[in-house]
Amino acid sequence: MKCLFLLCLCLVPIVVFSSTFTSQNPINLPSDATPVLDVTGKELDPRLSYRIISTFWGALGGDVYLGKSPNSDAPCANGVFRYNSDVGPSGTPVRFIGSSSHFGQGIFEDELLNIQFAISTSKMCVSYTICKVGDYDASLGTMLLETGGTISQADSSWFKIVKSSQFGYNLLYCPVTTTMTLPFSSDDQFCLKVGVVHQNGKRRLALVKDNPLDVSFKQVQ
Repeated sequence: MKCLFLLCLCLVPIVVFSSTFTSQNPINLPSDATPVLDVTGKELDPRLSYRIISTFWGALGGDVYLGKSPNSDAPCANGVFRYNSDVGPSGTPVRFIGSSSHFGQGIFEDELLNIQFAISTSKMCVSYTICKVGDYDASLGTMLLETGGTISQADSSWFKIVKSSQFGYNLLYCPVTTTMTLPFSSDDQFCLKVGVVHQNGKRRLALVKDNPLDVSFKQVQ
């Protein structure tokens, strides 16, 4: 009986510590997280592939696609572009990899996530499917979206999907220096808008101050 009593005394601090740690966990997941919806109103599923499409038509439209960056010596296509019109080729399918599994399947507004082009590729080009923000381009005066990123690492590969003030959604780039406080750790004041700049006659996704790209998501059948 004495041994059992002593064992209980030893376990009490452990239980208290565990409870304290849980309550002070820096990953504070909101209970009212809003799922991101595709064009049909269905919640995005990280197991499925989608095309990032414009909310506008004609010359204002155009899907997002993976292409070769001008003057790049990368062995694989590594530029993130948008077609000049919604009439023509379809965009390159992508998969959204959320930083939280606490809500089950789903991608949520304001959740930090990685974006990966869902394409068949050689082993050498696998890392060239993951979006990131590249170095400052002096000729264009901004930083361009490219591939060569990582998944679930503290680097320049983190984005958010937020509700647009106009139509659909906007993409934000949110630099992450530590993954200890994922998935909703990065304050939007440190995030930058993703828009379009013109590069060699093409529309290149880049960080912008104004006019963010308004997009929707269409499931690949």
